Amino acid sequence: MPSDRIDTVDRTSRLREYLNASTAALATTALLLSSTCLHAQAQPEAEEVALSELTVTGTGPAVERAGGPVVGYRATRSATATRTDTPLRDTPQSVQVVPREVLVDQQDIRLSDALQNVSSVQPGGTIQGRSDTFIIRGFRTQTYAIDGVLLNQAGNFSSVTRDLADVERIEVLKGPASVLYGRGDPGGLINIVTRQPTLAPSGDINLQAGSFGFRRVQGSVSSAIEGVEGLAGRLSFAAQSDPTFRNFYGRDNARTFVAPAFAWTPTPDTRVTFLGEFTRVDNQYDEGLIARNGRVPLDNVARYYGEPFSRYNGSANFGLLKVEHDLNANITLREVLNAQWGGFDLLATRAIGLTNRNTQVTRRETAVYSTYAAVDSQTEMVAQFDLLGFRHTVLTGVEYTNGYRRAYQTQSTNFPSVSFLNPVPGSPIVGLQFQSDLKQKNALTGLYVQDQIDLGLGLQMLVGVRYDTGTQYYFSRVPTSRTIPPDQQLSGTSPRVGLVYRPVEPLTLYASYATSFKPQTDNVFNAVNPRPETGELYEIGSRLDLTPDLTLSTAAFRIIRNNVSATDPVNTGFSVITGQQRSEGVEADLAGQVLPGWKVIGGISFLDARITKDTTFAVGNRLVGAPAFSGSIWSTYQFQDGFLLGWNVGAGITYVGRRAGDLNNSYSVGGYARLDAAVFYDFSEHARFSINARNLTDRRYIEQPFNQFNNLPGAPLSVLATITARL
Repeated sequence: MPSDRIDTVDRTSRLREYLNASTAALATTALLLSSTCLHAQAQPEAEEVALSELTVTGTGPAVERAGGPVVGYRATRSATATRTDTPLRDTPQSVQVVPREVLVDQQDIRLSDALQNVSSVQPGGTIQGRSDTFIIRGFRTQTYAIDGVLLNQAGNFSSVTRDLADVERIEVLKGPASVLYGRGDPGGLINIVTRQPTLAPSGDINLQAGSFGFRRVQGSVSSAIEGVEGLAGRLSFAAQSDPTFRNFYGRDNARTFVAPAFAWTPTPDTRVTFLGEFTRVDNQYDEGLIARNGRVPLDNVARYYGEPFSRYNGSANFGLLKVEHDLNANITLREVLNAQWGGFDLLATRAIGLTNRNTQVTRRETAVYSTYAAVDSQTEMVAQFDLLGFRHTVLTGVEYTNGYRRAYQTQSTNFPSVSFLNPVPGSPIVGLQFQSDLKQKNALTGLYVQDQIDLGLGLQMLVGVRYDTGTQYYFSRVPTSRTIPPDQQLSGTSPRVGLVYRPVEPLTLYASYATSFKPQTDNVFNAVNPRPETGELYEIGSRLDLTPDLTLSTAAFRIIRNNVSATDPVNTGFSVITGQQRSEGVEADLAGQVLPGWKVIGGISFLDARITKDTTFAVGNRLVGAPAFSGSIWSTYQFQDGFLLGWNVGAGITYVGRRAGDLNNSYSVGGYARLDAAVFYDFSEHARFSINARNLTDRRYIEQPFNQFNNLPGAPLSVLATITARL
């Protein structure tokens, strides 16, 4: 791949681009805010208009709905596990929700920061600064869903890091979710629920600056759109520049994000929504630190083994159209159409080995060019009725998924070595040679049915099953293999059953069994249509309302995963299909309000995640990045009266135990405890100033192990200042 595909503009030019983007965003926000203000002023005594479920009017307490805003830190309803508006206490599987208020109080910039509020979830690596991956209940997942639609059906990871500007809540369904989502990882599913447009004018904008040169502008504005009754629009955006604490020779990471959304209620029985998301990233390609002699040295967390020209450019585009119509009070029809496209290119140096008694790092120069495109259609019906004396909520649907293009081309060649302790850049770009060419596409049709049955006497049952069938074309070409394989026929059945029992009103007990099915998407060395991965879950749990505003959730689980793809220990840049892995453990999550003004969210996890059958790696080895013990707690207090009225304080601690760095267990990274804090002052309901500090003790630690040559260190003590204005 020609090197001129890679963006190599200098820092001054990129700063100018960032400031231009920020200025444009600010101007757009000011214009939209002005428009909404004028609209509000023009209707001083405007009649109340309800946008179906999108707006709640009245003076009483807000009624939460699945997918809508959460008051405080505790959500009570979700649709992620059932695709129906279901109370969390009636869901026979662990579901944890991180509401937007938590994101705002913590000033979370990364998706991984937000998810550390959830038990059994750890950041799993950035794929060299390209994307987000996570360890859920011991298993790595490299994709997530947006408003119930999985990303990148033909790929194995998103091509950009996720922005949180338009996020209303982040929901984690732990365990397999294949009954409703088809392909998926057995550890769990992350579903990002976006902010919906509102007819009532609203808007907010953040200006942020922080340690290591971090700068960000973020905003969202929503209002009715004149000329069309029942039509509302929202525009969310963000632009940031982040040089980070890593030594990138004056280069920084940049991301821009724009998300228009519309909601229309042409009749009281019909709802139409649209969401578009457009993300661009320009990052330094960063593999982090290297392990040697069984550990990762932390004497210099800024140490960088790449070159100044090592860059990554990615784009991701997402469009979602959803139409719902109520035939009557008991039957709703739903159609969801989605299109996704994007890709990335990179030119970088990669560490591949250690020589001279582990004092020199051998490297390769690598260029990659990848594109993807996919469409998804979900046609569903939700019906409520009584049958044989029991109340039923039945969901039936058909989903067609077509990941019709994924191209992944790599070129590589040897590159000069550098010192392990004192890497000095300066080697010029060299010529590249063909390494591999992966072409993949799949088309799957899934038929599914789910029934939520109220059996009475505090008992509820959930049963569901899905059948997927289709084809997959998977061609991984290396210099020694040029045979083009035929399409592979795929099929899989994913059953699910759960039971909920409420012996007394504050307590719910549940048990569940679920399965997963996932076609292989990794670049398996010399593979011809590798077999899909499967998994199964056994789980029991409880939910207890300690007070009307505070809920404790617990779960014990066992997950078995078969035919797993893992990093190839022999062929760099490829994967290998291994045997069986098992994860079992117990976890607990707490969320809500302890006393007026005192809110809390957090969880703990005890986990045993190991290889149970394999011919490539030793049976009994621990899974990568899965600590035996981890936990987090975050709490804020808002002063209720007196001279401190308006002030808020917050603090939290995150603990992560020792983790294996690879499936060979050739090295491990130590545990750590990170202390965070915040103080913010609300001048009024329209303005806030906040200071957030992370890693107050300036602890050195590895946050995200991936493999021997990819270990991302946690940031040193860092401070972020934020000014927020709201309409």
